[in-house]
Amino acid sequence: MENRNINNAPHEDVAKGLNSPEIRSNKNIPYVDEFVELEHVKANEPMRPKRLRDVEKNDVEAFDVKEDRKIHASDLGAVHSPNSDTIVVDTPEGTLYITLDPESSKSSKPTSPSTQSTDISETTPNTPKAFGALESEDLITVEREVEQRRTSLRRNSISMPTLPNMELLKQEYMRNTQDQIPEHHQSSASVFSDGDTPADDSNVLSDEERTKVPLRSPRRKSTAPRRFRSEFSMDDDEYSPSNSVTSVNSLASLLKEKLQSIPQKIRKKPTDYKLRAFVGLMFLAIVFFVGFAYVLYHQQALTKAYFQNIQFNEPKRLIRVFNKDDVEILKASLAVGIQGKQKAFPCLPEHRRSDGSECLEWLHNLRFYLKCLPHDPGVDNTTCYSVHWKALKPDVTPNDCFDWSDTKVHWFGAGQSINLTWPLNTGTIDYTPFITGDMQKSQWGNVLTRYLINSKGAAIIIDEETPLHISVNKGRKEICLKAQFDDFAFANRLTEFPEMKYNICTSRDMKSLHTSIHSHRRAPLWDGLKPADMKTLESLISEPVWQIAPRFRHELQDETISKYTEDVINLGFLKQGHVLINEFWQDEIGDLTVDASRFATLNVTVDKLHRRGFKVAFTIQPFISTESKNFAETVQKRLLVSERNSDRRIPALTRFKTSASAGVLDITNERSVPWILNKLQAVIDEYHIDSFYFDLGTAYDMPHYYRCEKQLINPDHYKTVFTRTFEKTLNIIGVSSAVSLPRPPTFVSLPPFESTWEALRRVIPTMLTYGVNGFPFTMPGAVGGDIYWPGSEQFLPSSKGAVESNSNTTQDNGIALPERELYMRWLQMATFLPVMKFTHLPSKYNDERVLEMAKNLTLLRQKLVTPLLLKYKREALEEGLPLVRPLWLVADGDAPLLVQDEFAIGDEIVVAPVLRQGETTREVYLPAGLWQDGIDGSLRKGNRWMHEYKVPTERVAYFLRKPDDLRFK
Repeated sequence: MENRNINNAPHEDVAKGLNSPEIRSNKNIPYVDEFVELEHVKANEPMRPKRLRDVEKNDVEAFDVKEDRKIHASDLGAVHSPNSDTIVVDTPEGTLYITLDPESSKSSKPTSPSTQSTDISETTPNTPKAFGALESEDLITVEREVEQRRTSLRRNSISMPTLPNMELLKQEYMRNTQDQIPEHHQSSASVFSDGDTPADDSNVLSDEERTKVPLRSPRRKSTAPRRFRSEFSMDDDEYSPSNSVTSVNSLASLLKEKLQSIPQKIRKKPTDYKLRAFVGLMFLAIVFFVGFAYVLYHQQALTKAYFQNIQFNEPKRLIRVFNKDDVEILKASLAVGIQGKQKAFPCLPEHRRSDGSECLEWLHNLRFYLKCLPHDPGVDNTTCYSVHWKALKPDVTPNDCFDWSDTKVHWFGAGQSINLTWPLNTGTIDYTPFITGDMQKSQWGNVLTRYLINSKGAAIIIDEETPLHISVNKGRKEICLKAQFDDFAFANRLTEFPEMKYNICTSRDMKSLHTSIHSHRRAPLWDGLKPADMKTLESLISEPVWQIAPRFRHELQDETISKYTEDVINLGFLKQGHVLINEFWQDEIGDLTVDASRFATLNVTVDKLHRRGFKVAFTIQPFISTESKNFAETVQKRLLVSERNSDRRIPALTRFKTSASAGVLDITNERSVPWILNKLQAVIDEYHIDSFYFDLGTAYDMPHYYRCEKQLINPDHYKTVFTRTFEKTLNIIGVSSAVSLPRPPTFVSLPPFESTWEALRRVIPTMLTYGVNGFPFTMPGAVGGDIYWPGSEQFLPSSKGAVESNSNTTQDNGIALPERELYMRWLQMATFLPVMKFTHLPSKYNDERVLEMAKNLTLLRQKLVTPLLLKYKREALEEGLPLVRPLWLVADGDAPLLVQDEFAIGDEIVVAPVLRQGETTREVYLPAGLWQDGIDGSLRKGNRWMHEYKVPTERVAYFLRKPDDLRFK
C-alpha cells in the first residue's frame, strides 16, 4: 500500500477515525495478545495449534467470553484531541490519555495495514523470538529499531501512526474483518508458542478463574515465552515503558483492554512501604524536633541568669553554677519539699534587702535570697554566692539537693560515718541531724565541719545556725541539705520558722578552692601563740604519746604509770614524749582531784617522769558523776545544765562512759568557769601536771532535754564554747571531738577504733576527711587499736566487749594484745602520721621480728618523716593545709580522687601501707613526677598505677619525690 507523509496529517482526523461507528460496533476485534502477524507466516510453516482451553469442552464454549467483565468499544465516550501529540478518551471508569509517538513514521516501513507489535522485554537465550518458524530478517530489523526507541516511550501511552497511515490501516482492517478470522485468532486469551513446542496449558487459567483473581488484569502469564506484550497492560510485572503498539487492527481491542485494567489499577495500586516508612520517620523527626525546640525554648525562656555564672529556672527551681570557663560545676534542685511547679513572684518591697540580693517568694511557703559576695580578684580566684531560705509557715522545711549524677563529680568533707568513707558520695546515709555522734550507730562521727567540696571546684559552706540535716544518696545520686527543728539537736529555735543559709564558692580547680577557703592569711593560726605553745606543738609531732588507759579504775595506780614508763625507756629507741592518763586518776568522774587511795605518791611519780624526760597529761571531762563529791556542790550552786521546761534547780542527767548517771557543767554560766579553773589549778600546783586532754564526748552525750544559762545553737556548740573558754588559760594537747578548729597546739583526735583489719582501713579515710574539713593537726588512735572497757558506748561495737584472741595474741596486764600482723601493719602506717600514739608496746609480743621492725620504723620517722612534718607545720599554720593530705592535693586528674588507702606528707612523700590481712602485694598510684622507691631505692615514673607491687610483711611502701633531672645522673 502506498505510504503517506504522516507528519503532515492533522490530529483531528485521528480522533474522527477512532469515533467511527464501524470500530465501536465491531465486537470481533481481537486483543493485542491474540494478534497474529500473518504477513510474517510463510506458507510452509505450520499454523499454531488450538490451545487446550479452546478444545477442553467444545469449540463453542472456548469462544464464550464473559463480556460483563470487559468494556466494549461502544462503551467509550467521545475521543478528544487537544493537541497533535495526545488523544483523550472518556471511559466509564475514568479518562484515558493516549500520546502519539512522533517517531513512528521513522520506524520500519509497513508493508501491510498492520505493523509489528514487538515485546522488547529481556529474554533468555533459550526463549524463541517468534511464534512458528524462524523469524524473518525484517522482523529482526524491526526489533532492533524498537529497542532503540524504548527510552523515548512513556508509561500509560500508546505509540501509533499518525493520520495518513491510520486511514490505510483502517481500510485494510475493514477488508480483513470480512474474512473469516482463524481459530487461533478468536481466543481472547491465546498463548503463543513456537511451531514445534506446544504451550504449557498447566499454567493457563480459564476465563472464569481469571475473573476471580484480584489485582490482576484479565490476561494471564504463561510459562511459554511471549513475544508480544502490550504497553497498555498496567501490571507491574509486565509493564515496560518501551512497549509500543502500532497495529491499527487491534487498536480498539487495546483500548478496550486498557480500559478493562483501569478499575483494577485504581483499586489495587501497589503499596509503597518504603515511602510510607520514610514519611513516618519524617513525621516522627518533625515531632521530636518540635518537642525538643519547645522544651529548649522554655528552659531558656524560664531560666534567668544571675551574677554571670548562675542560672536559675524558677518553675523547676533548678539552679546551675558555672565556672569562668562556662563548665557546669554544680547542679541543685531547690526547695524539693514544695509539690509541683509553683510560680515564684518577686518579693514585696518590705521584704527586699538593700545589699543587692535577688529576692523571690513562693507564696505562703518559702522566701529565697541570692547574693554574690564581694571578693578581691587580686587575692584569689574564688567567687562565693550566698543562698538564704526562709520558711513562711511551720510545716515547710527548706530542702536543697545537689545532684552529682549529671555533673559526674566526687564530694569530700562534712564528716565520717559507718557507711560514709572516701569520697563522700560512695556511701549512703538517710536524713540525720548534722551533730557529732557514734559512727557505729549510723550517726555522724566525732569531728564535723559544715563544709563540702567537689572535684570540679565548687564548695558548699553551711551556716552554723542552720538546723541542718544531711542525706547522702538516699534513693538518688545527690547530697541533700534540709533545715528542720526537732526536740533535741535543734530544739533551741533561733527563728520562728526554719531557715537555711549557705554559701556556694567556686574557683578554677579543686586545690585552689580548698586552699582559698581554709587559708588563714588574714588570721594565721600562729598569731598569738606563745613559745611554749610552739614547743608543745613540735614535741607532739616529734615524740610519741603514751596512752595509759586501762579498762578498769583499780588497774591504774602509781606503780602502773612507773612500770609503763620504765618499759618505754628499756626499749632504748623510742623517745619519751607525753604520758596521757585517762579519767581514772580521779575516784569518780567530776571529782577533779587525784584519788589519794591509789595515788598516794603521785607527785613523786610525776617528778620521776619529768626527770626521765616525760611530760604528763590528765584527761578531764565536763561531766560530773552523781557519785562524785562535787555533784551536790554543783547542784547547790546551779552550775549544771538544767532540764528544759522544768525548774532550773533540777539538773539534767545523762550517761557517760563508766558513769551511769552524771550531770554536765554549764559552761555558759559565768560561775562555772572560775569553779572548774580553781579545781584544775589546784591539781597543777600540787602534782605539776604539764597539760590536759579534753574528753568532751559527742552531742548525744548531752542530756536530751538540756538547757543552758545561755542559749546554744545545738549540742555541739557546747564543746566549742568549752574549748575556747580554756584554750588560753590551760595547756591543752588534744580534744576528743570538735566542730570548729581549736587553737594550736591542740590536736583533734580521731575516734577510737577497735583492733580489727576493717578498723585499720578506716583510719586513712577518716584522717583525710578531717584534714579536708580544715583540721591540719590530727591525732590518730593507738597503734593496734584502742582498748575497750565496759560501759563505753562510744568505743568498740563488738558485743563481746573484747578483742577476739588467736594464736598470735598474748596478754598485757590482762588485756588481749592485737593480732601480731595487724599490729605490725598498723605501726607501719602510724610511722608517717602526725602523731604516734601507743598503748601496747612492741616489746609485749616477745617477738624479735616485731621489735626489729619497730626500731627501723623509729629511725625512719626520726630521720625522714619528722623533719618533713615540722616543715609542713609552718604551711599548716599559715594556709590551713593539713600535714597528711589526699593525693588530689598533690596530683591532677581523676585517678587520685578515689584513692582512699594512700596519703601524702606535703607533696614530697607518698605512703601506701598494706591494710589487708596476709597480703604482701598491693596496687599503688604514683602522682606525676619522679619518685624513689623507699624499699629498694629504685626510681619510679609517676602518673601511673603500679600493679602487684610487692611489700614484705616487715616493710612499708613509701616513695620520695626526686628532681626530674635525677634520672639522667
